[in-house]
Amino acid sequence: MAGNMTEIRWHARGGQGAKTAATLIAAVALEEGSYSQGFPDYGPEREGAPIRGYTRISDQPIRVHSAIYHPDVVVVLDASLLDTVDVAEGLKEGGILLINSAEPPAAIREKVGIEGGKVCTVDATQIAIDEIGRPIPNTPMMGALVKVVPTLKLDTILKDVEKKFKSKGDRIVEGNFRAIRRANEEVQEG
Repeated sequence: MAGNMTEIRWHARGGQGAKTAATLIAAVALEEGSYSQGFPDYGPEREGAPIRGYTRISDQPIRVHSAIYHPDVVVVLDASLLDTVDVAEGLKEGGILLINSAEPPAAIREKVGIEGGKVCTVDATQIAIDEIGRPIPNTPMMGALVKVVPTLKLDTILKDVEKKFKSKGDRIVEGNFRAIRRANEEVQEG
């Protein structure tokens, strides 16, 4: 990661929870004593439209307030975006590409056409269906993210997910816990 700041760019479709994930990861970083930002970048604001989200985590105050053009990490919540969006655009040398896909990292690396860095995959949609009962991949992707970028602690993410979702009931909270832990264990690195 560059210096003391980690920049994460999220790619998703509206309704998949990228805004929630970007801002929740930023909140977790704050809780752990780091400086952070988390915000979305919308195009057409409709479900299914491609969107981006951004998270910055630093040990120093963050003075930049723009989109992230050269991320350390790119998280893709919908692999169908690989056909229409250059998700690896600007990815720093040695960066990490984390994709919600059942395909192995080598297949994604070939499809995206990147040679360096790290490519990671996890079938977050299937995990979400199995554990939460809905195909919303954001919380499993947060579990995978904390595994491949150990900037944050899994326990802090679980605490913040509990705070955010407790009004939806214990079943939703526990399902998200299982999804986060499972993705953390099942993410493949290549």
